[in-house]
Amino acid sequence: MKITWYGTASLLIENEESRVLIDPFLPLKGAKNHPSLLDYQKEDSILITHGHIDHLGSVPKILLHSDATVYCSAVPAATLEKKNADSDQIVIIRPGDVLHFGDIKAIVLPGKHVRFDGRLIRHTLCSPRIFRYFPNFLSLLFHHRTFTEGDETLTYLIESGGRKILVLGSLALDETADYPKYADMLILPYQGTSDLVSAACSIIDRIEPRSVLLDHFDDAFPPVSRQIDTKPLRKALKERYPDLPVVKPTAGKAVTLL
Repeated sequence: MKITWYGTASLLIENEESRVLIDPFLPLKGAKNHPSLLDYQKEDSILITHGHIDHLGSVPKILLHSDATVYCSAVPAATLEKKNADSDQIVIIRPGDVLHFGDIKAIVLPGKHVRFDGRLIRHTLCSPRIFRYFPNFLSLLFHHRTFTEGDETLTYLIESGGRKILVLGSLALDETADYPKYADMLILPYQGTSDLVSAACSIIDRIEPRSVLLDHFDDAFPPVSRQIDTKPLRKALKERYPDLPVVKPTAGKAVTLL
């Protein structure tokens, strides 16, 4: 399998025969990575982890130029219909469902969204970047109530050819869920709390993956997002799990899971 990260939490997982796109997003002005609509509109199957704007906000535009089918929970499905997306292109899914995209299987698992703590919120709102990216800030405020998460974050276990990739939609796990251990790769969103290292390590301690690929560490929707320094996490993991490969991908460049 190959995994291509386009920025934010946008991922393409593919093998020689099948492809599935996850959380496609067109970043805002000032972002470091700039995938184009063409990168997304050629895909037939789109999985959504949750309804926040940085995971769902570009999907209505993509569907205007694509015949893709979107698989998501009820809250993002309702958001898409409010945005006049064609209901025939939306399939509502829930934990326990098993989806097939050619020879790629996606098992839907419960997820949880990371908590935006007070320190992070204060740091964001008091940053001078608010003024630098004020149009972005106003747009994000305007769309905040439309693109809601609604406690419906999903996790996906992607399987093909005997290999397993666990894709998280946010930097948190459902305390009551039974997640599979020892996945060949854990895709870990690395943003959303002021204590990133601790949050990430607690997830890795629980999942015990064979490798980790980081995403969502980039500044995709300034001033609310920021570019995250991943070196402290890599240092902490090297001490705890010296043999654990940790991949920080380059946008648009495929990573091969051997």
